[in-house]
Order: sequence, then C-alpha cells, then structure tokens
Amino acid sequence: MSSATPGGRIDNGGRLDNGELRDFLRTRRARLSPEDAGLPTSPGIRRVPGLRREEVARLAGVSVDYYVRLERGRQLNVSDSVLDAVARALRLGPVEHTHLYALARPHPRTQRDSARMPPQRLHPSLRLMLDRLDGVPAMILGRRMEVLAVNRPARLLFTDFDARPVRDRNMARYLFLDPEARTRLLDWEGTARATVASLHLYAGRHRTDPLLPGLVGELSVRSDDFRGWWARHELTACLHGSTRFRHPLVGTLTLSNETFTPPDDPDTHLHLLTAEPGSADRQALDLLVSRASS
Repeated sequence: MSSATPGGRIDNGGRLDNGELRDFLRTRRARLSPEDAGLPTSPGIRRVPGLRREEVARLAGVSVDYYVRLERGRQLNVSDSVLDAVARALRLGPVEHTHLYALARPHPRTQRDSARMPPQRLHPSLRLMLDRLDGVPAMILGRRMEVLAVNRPARLLFTDFDARPVRDRNMARYLFLDPEARTRLLDWEGTARATVASLHLYAGRHRTDPLLPGLVGELSVRSDDFRGWWARHELTACLHGSTRFRHPLVGTLTLSNETFTPPDDPDTHLHLLTAEPGSADRQALDLLVSRASS
C-alpha cells in the first residue's frame, strides 16, 4: 500500500518513489526522436513516443539498469557526471538541467525543512517598500504562488486578494478557479502555463512540502487545463516579460513585468508591472492608479 504525493509515492518501507523525477524524465524522452538524438532508426512501429530508456542510457553512457533505477527515483547518490550526461542526452535547457538536479539529488536539509514549514512571513522592509509603490502595481508571491502582499493598484488590476479567504489568496487558484481571470488577462493561457511551470520548479525544490499536494490535487480536479499542463512538466523561469490586460475601468493595456527575488529568501518573489513613460499604456495605468487612490 502507498500514499500519493506530487513528488511520488511512499511505499511500505518508507522509501520515496520519486514520481516527479520519473514523469519529468519520461516527458523529456517523449519529445526527442531517434533522429533528433542522432541515433539510427529501425523499421517498424515504435511502442513508445520519443526515445526508449535504453537509447537514453546509451547516449548518457550508463547501463540500462542504472538509468531505469534513476528514472524510477530509486538510484541514490547519483554523481554530477551522470546527471550532466543524462541532461546532454535529453538536450535539457539550463532551467531543466537545474530542475533535474533538484529532483534527483534533493538537499536533505531543504526536504526536511519543507516538511515542517512554518507560515511564511514577510520582512517588514518588503511590506514597507510595497506600500510606497503607489504608482506601480506590485505584489509579493511566496510558496506555492501564495499572495503574501499586494498594493492598491495591483488589487484593482487583478482582484482584491485581501478580501478573499486566506486559502484563496493564491495566484494559481485565482487564475484557474476564478472565471474573471480569463477575461481580465488577454493572454490567460500563457500566464496560466507559466504559473504551472513555476509550481513545478517549486515542487522540485520542496518535494515534501505538506501543503503542496492539496493545492495540486484541488487544481487538478477542478481544472482540466491545469491537469493537462501539470502532466506535461513544462518549465520556465520568467523574470521579465509583458502582460496584456482588459480592464473594465481603463480598457486594454500592456504592462512590462519584472520579478525580483531576495538572495536570502528564494521562495519570495516581488512582481512589478510598469509601462513606458508617455505611452497609452502608461496613461491607462495612471488612470487606474488614480481610481485606486480615490
């Protein structure tokens, strides 16, 4: 008998079956063809999409048995050289490469601390800075995409998170469970998929977070989009970009977004939304801010 978690299953011996690692490697195998990897192809129908396990093992220079144990999350003390070889074989990008390390070799202290996480608290200086950004929509997101703090312009731009129950002050729940989010964000799909990717990166760093299974499970049950994208294990590290809004008060506007992470708190992220001075988007944002201040 076993119990399921986003990071895998716990068997009767108390061993972690690393489902996140297994599914991540399977999705990466599936997206590569033998031709992509420079391997000869044999006639006939392949039973699996993409590369077979033995093909990845050959490309990485390890035995098939070793790679199978690694993919199942059963290969402990895997070396840097093997992980690097697997990353090259699967043609992983830098973010995926780092994620592979997090899944295959989780830091014991990180996982131990994740299992007994106290409520996340903001440093007073961050909250003070947020309150002083009157002309810029800004919010601070924490673990599991929780909205820890939001200023007045951001509340009007998105939704009044402070008025929601504490458990619903979460960007992922807002995007996937609030119908208004789909009309408020013109590129809702892009924003939602980036949010799923961020949750996957978080899951790699904190596989034993006791609250993560509930969030992932709820969103998987209530949103077909979330369930499908979560299964694809897409990964992105979005530090900057743009977001297009359709706001009932000021119409359509496109804002640049920047993300900042304190070096001593990698699970806290400050998000700022700005517009070019003198642009129509800036005028719309100024109008929104004036409404928020009135």
